[in-house]
Amino acid sequence: MAESSTVRFKTNYAVSKKIEPFYKGGKIQISRDGKNMFCTCGTRLNILDVETGAVTHSIEQDDQEEITSFTLSPDDEILVTGSRALLLKQWDWRENKCSRTWKAIHTAPVASMTFDSTSTLLATGGCDSTIKIWDVIKQYCTHNLRGSSGVVHLVEFHPDISRLQLFSSSMDYKIRIWDLSSSRCLVALETHYSAVTSLSFTADGSTLLSSGRDKVCTIWDLKTQKPKRTIPVYESVEAAVVLPKSKTSRPPGVQSQGLHFITAGSKGILRIWDAETAICVYTQTLPYPLPKSAEENASEHSLTHCLLVPTRSEIAAVTVEHNILLYDLQTMQLRKQFAGYSEEVLDVKFLGPADSYIVVATNSPQLKIFELATSNCQILHGHTETVLAVDVFRKGLKFASCAKDRCVRIWRMDTSGQVTCVAVGSGHTHGVGTVACSRLKEAFIVSGSQDCTLKIWKLPKSLSCKNRGDDGSWTPEVLHAHLTEKGHDKVINSITVSPNDKLVASGSQDRTAKLWAAEDCSLLGIFRGHKRGIWCVQFSPMDQVLASSSADGTLKLWSLQDFSCLKTFEGHDASVLKLVFVSRGTQLLTSGSDGLLKLWTIKTNECVKTLDVHEDKVWGLHCNRQDDAIMTGSSDSTIVLWKDVTETELAEAQAKQEELIEKKQELSNLLHEKKYVRALGLALSLDQPHTTLMVIKAILQETHGVEKLEETLLKLRQDQKESLLKYSITWNTNSRNCHEAQTIIGILLKHETPETLLQYNGIKTAVEVLIPYTERHLQRMGRLLQASMFLDFMWQNMKLSDTSSPWDGQKHPEPVTASLQLAKET
Repeated sequence: MAESSTVRFKTNYAVSKKIEPFYKGGKIQISRDGKNMFCTCGTRLNILDVETGAVTHSIEQDDQEEITSFTLSPDDEILVTGSRALLLKQWDWRENKCSRTWKAIHTAPVASMTFDSTSTLLATGGCDSTIKIWDVIKQYCTHNLRGSSGVVHLVEFHPDISRLQLFSSSMDYKIRIWDLSSSRCLVALETHYSAVTSLSFTADGSTLLSSGRDKVCTIWDLKTQKPKRTIPVYESVEAAVVLPKSKTSRPPGVQSQGLHFITAGSKGILRIWDAETAICVYTQTLPYPLPKSAEENASEHSLTHCLLVPTRSEIAAVTVEHNILLYDLQTMQLRKQFAGYSEEVLDVKFLGPADSYIVVATNSPQLKIFELATSNCQILHGHTETVLAVDVFRKGLKFASCAKDRCVRIWRMDTSGQVTCVAVGSGHTHGVGTVACSRLKEAFIVSGSQDCTLKIWKLPKSLSCKNRGDDGSWTPEVLHAHLTEKGHDKVINSITVSPNDKLVASGSQDRTAKLWAAEDCSLLGIFRGHKRGIWCVQFSPMDQVLASSSADGTLKLWSLQDFSCLKTFEGHDASVLKLVFVSRGTQLLTSGSDGLLKLWTIKTNECVKTLDVHEDKVWGLHCNRQDDAIMTGSSDSTIVLWKDVTETELAEAQAKQEELIEKKQELSNLLHEKKYVRALGLALSLDQPHTTLMVIKAILQETHGVEKLEETLLKLRQDQKESLLKYSITWNTNSRNCHEAQTIIGILLKHETPETLLQYNGIKTAVEVLIPYTERHLQRMGRLLQASMFLDFMWQNMKLSDTSSPWDGQKHPEPVTASLQLAKET
C-alpha cells in the first residue's frame, strides 16, 4: 500500500442538495404572475419556483391523506385542496398555513375544482356525481347540482360571471351547462364518444372548445348551444387550449386572426390548428424520432396536460413520465424541463468540465441530465428500453450508456451544456448491464452483458468532430465491437478500466472477479473468495490493488500480482452494491441495499462513518474529480449530493476548543474577582456541572453565603435555572454535595410559583428523582440529631457526677464509654 501519512483522512459527509420527486401526476397550475408552479405529489402539494426549479413550499395534509384535487384562485391569493378524507382546506400558501377546513359534503372524494373569474365562487366536482358551489368569502355552500353521471372530472365557470353559468363533464361523455340562478341543467352538449378531457373558452366567451379521447375537437357556439365544427385530430387528445389573438407576436404557422388552438395528446407533440379550415398549421418537431407505437397508443412520450402561461409567453406541457416542459409560445422552442418523478435511480455520475452536471439513469429508456445549480433537467432520448448504467470519460464531456435494448451509446456535451448522441453500438444478445470508459484517453469503452460476454469498442477519432446529416440532425456513428470474450458463467454486474488503460476487471454473479488485458482481452487471473455474486469492482488509483463488493455483505482488496486477498471488510448487513476509492486511494466509500453509506479506512479496516439518508437500495455512487463531493442515487427516487465536511468539522472543533479555554480563563478571573452572577452564568453556558458546583460552594463559603446565593439565583434566566435544577438532581445523590443541592432546591421552591415550576423542562422526572434521595438525607439528619442529643445528655450527667464524686484516676464509667462509642460510629 502507498504511504498515506500526507493524506488527510475523511471523517464525514453532509447532505448539500437533494433532488427528490415533486410531481407524480395529475393537474398542474401556474400562478398568474408566472413565478410559481403548483403540483401534487401524494399527500403533499409542492410549490416550485419556475426560474430555479426549486421547491419553495410544500403543503402537507395533516391527516396524511392523498390530495385528490386542488385549485388556485385567479388572483393568486386562495389555494384550496381536497383530500380522500372528504375535507376541503383553504391555505395561505405563501405562509404555508391552513386558514380554514370544512367538510366537502360530497360522499366521495372531490375529483375536480375551479374558481370563477372573481375568485369568489368555488366549484367542486365529486366522484359521487354531484357538483357543489361554495362562496369562499361568506363561507357557505350556495348550490348542490345533481344530474351528472359518474365522476365529474371537469368543471369550468363561464368567463363572463354575469351569465352565472357552469360547464361540467362526467363519465357519460356529455358537456352540461348549468344555470346557477335556477340551479338546473340548461342543456347537455353531445358530440364526443369518449371522455371529454378539456374545456377552453375564447376571450369573448362566445365560443367553447372541447377535446376528447375520441380523437376529435369540437367548436361550440354558446349562443345557439350547437357545434360549429368537429375537427378530427387523429390522436387521443388530453388537452386543447385556445390561443390568444395577438397582432404582434404569433405562434409558428398562425397567419390569420381567426380562431386557433393547440392540442397535446398521445403522439407526444404539440400541434396548432386553424379552427376555420380544420387544418393543422404547425406540428412540433422533436430532436428524436418517435416510435411507431406513439402514433396510435399511449407511450412514454405521450402528453397528459398543457396550459398557457400568458405572462411568460409560454406553454407548459406535461408528459406521461411526469416531466414538465416549458415552450416559447412564439417559436415553440423548448426553454426549460423539470423531471417531476425519477422512479428507481439505477446509476448516477458527475458530468461536465467542472462536475456541474449529473447524468442519471432511471427505470426508463430516457437519460436525465441535471444542472446542479438550477435543477433544470435535460431529457435524452435514444435508448428504447431501460438504461441500466452510465460511465463518464475523464474530461467529463463525453459519456457512455448501456441499456436493456442490447445497445451502448456515446454522448457528447457541448459548451452550452446540450448533450447529443454521437455513436451507437449493438451486438450483445441480451441486455447490457454495465459499461466502463477508458481512463487516459477517449479511446475505447468496455461493456458487460447478461449474455456473459465482454466487448471492447474502439472509438473513432471522428467523434470529436460535428457529425450532422443533410437535414441538420445528428446522425450517430455506428460502432463495431473490436473484441468479444466470454467472460463469466453468469451475468456480468460490473466492469472497470485501470488508470493506465492497460487492464480491465469484471465482476459477475458467478462470485468471481477476473482480470483482463485491455489490448487483446486475454485472461490474466481470477479472484475467488466471495460467497455470493459480485456487484462492483474498482481499481485503486494509487496501488496495484483491485476492490470488490458482494452480495455477501463484504468488501475485499485483491493483489494484482498474485491475485490473493489482502483485506476483507465486514460491516454491511446487506448486499454491498457500489464502492469508490477516496482520499487518494486510502479510504473506501460503499453503498448497500439497506440504504446505508459507509466510509472505511483501508489501513485500519475501520468503518469511520455510517451515513443514513436513503430509504432503499443505493445503486448509484460516484465521487467528483476534486474528491470533495459524492453523488448517490437510490431506489427511493432520491438523488443526494454530499459534500466532504471533514475540514469544516475539524475547524469547528478547534474553534470550540479555543473558545472553551478562553471561557475557562474568564471563569477563573470572575471567581477571583467574586463576580458570582457572571461566573455562574458562564459555568452554566459551558455545561460543566463540576465547575458550577465549585462556583456555588465558593458563594456559600462567603459571609452570609446563603443570602448571596439566593440573590444570585434570582438573577438567572429560566433556562439557566432549569440547567441548575438538572445538576442538582445529580448532586443530591451524593451526601458530600447534597447540602448545595438542597439549598438550590429550597431557594427555587421559595421564590418560584408552582405554575412556573411546572413550565420547567423535565420537572416531573426531576421531582421523581429528588424525593427518595431527599427523604434519605432527612432520615440521616434525624439520626444525627438524635445522636447529638444523646451526647448532650451524657455530657450533662458527666458534669453532675464530677461535682459529687471525682474519679480519682479510675476508668470511665461504662455508660460514658458506650456514649463515646456511639458518637464515634455516628
